[in-house]
Amino acid sequence: MLSDSELALVDLGLMLKHHDYRFVTITPESHRRVVGRAPAQVANDLRGVFGWNQPFYAATLPAPMTSLLQKAKLVREEGELLRSEIRVSSIDDQLFVHSAFPTDDKSAVFFGPDTYRYVRLLRQSVNSSQRIVDVGCGSGVGGIMMAKAAKRIVLTDINDRALSFARVNAELAGITTQVEILHSDVLTSVEGTFDTVICNPPYLVDESKRTYRDGGGEHGTDFALRVVRESLERLPPSGRIILYTGTCIVDGVDVLRRDLAKLTAGNKLNYTYEELDPDIFGEELETPAYRDVERIAAVAFVANVESGSRGRATATMP
Repeated sequence: MLSDSELALVDLGLMLKHHDYRFVTITPESHRRVVGRAPAQVANDLRGVFGWNQPFYAATLPAPMTSLLQKAKLVREEGELLRSEIRVSSIDDQLFVHSAFPTDDKSAVFFGPDTYRYVRLLRQSVNSSQRIVDVGCGSGVGGIMMAKAAKRIVLTDINDRALSFARVNAELAGITTQVEILHSDVLTSVEGTFDTVICNPPYLVDESKRTYRDGGGEHGTDFALRVVRESLERLPPSGRIILYTGTCIVDGVDVLRRDLAKLTAGNKLNYTYEELDPDIFGEELETPAYRDVERIAAVAFVANVESGSRGRATATMP
């Protein structure tokens, strides 16, 4: 059941849909540069308020929208101005509520270019599924955008704020009857069988240890490897893992590709591994954690389980 705050966000989202609101969310660094062009700029439309997260005068919004933000306790006062503590992004006709800019808080729920790449990969990889589990679902985008391809969807996360956003976004998408939303550390709380695991795990080395940036380990790959390992333990024959993430390239070696090859060597499955973008988050290379890294790449790992018995993994790596 939705809380009063969540119901207010649903009503706000429906109002934004009525106003044909659209906003494509970019990387934090690009966002910072755009809004930094005029630091004193005040929002004068819905995109300024809910997309660029600029401060605004109360009269800028229709009074019911301001009231709903206040009811959700997601607006703060800045002198004579107000500022929304959420952002709303769009993919096709769907709207998704997520954390405000800047995403400095440890549990801030991210949304950006990776989200759009992730959805594109899922659309290319999933034609039909009985039950999809979206691990670390964040705002729920992956599972929700796969609603037409799956009979059942499970959205899991350890972040209560993310699960709240996921409930709101599932309601906005009109798919609550086919969605389960669970507090789960990877698959630990997921009961029953499922045939597809999807995940967009964090992959950076983040000094602040933010949930949706820090992937764990020396090069940020620990969580992605854990998702693959635990998925292989639960998936049936013909089950699938679809992973969109990032990887460090060190002296020409793709760290995640190397470690996935080791991890999957004892399992009978076919998988593809593709580099989708050779150079992302280049600003991270200036930090001490990346002193040995020459680039960070966006990659896709799509695995199909052939048998429950142990065997050899066959890789196709463009």
